[in-house]
Amino acid sequence: MKKRIILRFKRNTIDKPIVYKLVKDFDLVFNILRANISPREDSMMVMEIEGAEEDFMKGLEYLKSLNIDTEPIEQDINRNELKCVHCGLCTSVCAPEALHLDRETMKVLFDYENCVACELCVKVCPVKAMNVFFD
Repeated sequence: MKKRIILRFKRNTIDKPIVYKLVKDFDLVFNILRANISPREDSMMVMEIEGAEEDFMKGLEYLKSLNIDTEPIEQDINRNELKCVHCGLCTSVCAPEALHLDRETMKVLFDYENCVACELCVKVCPVKAMNVFFD
């Protein structure tokens, strides 16, 4: 099982070896895609976590026991389909190809599983169709 999730830390949890425990105690492999950690305020981290489903679920329970909220990445990243004009500009800055052009329909497709939450698409979208809701 491999998933991209957002972890939201309260101020009192940032000093704990959370990622270390996910690896050591739950045999999970991780890749930190983005992090905004601050000692004086709530923080967030976007991670890709991979491992056996049972270990993954135990790891999520561990995070919950520390009062760390988790959610799938697609809850905080979206595209307003009504605003998108499928100009393709976002595809030129999307290195992981989460946004790509379907050559048959000439529509921009968005694959959440490839997104690394870099926000480059948000910056270049001329009609502001891309949104990221990280706190």
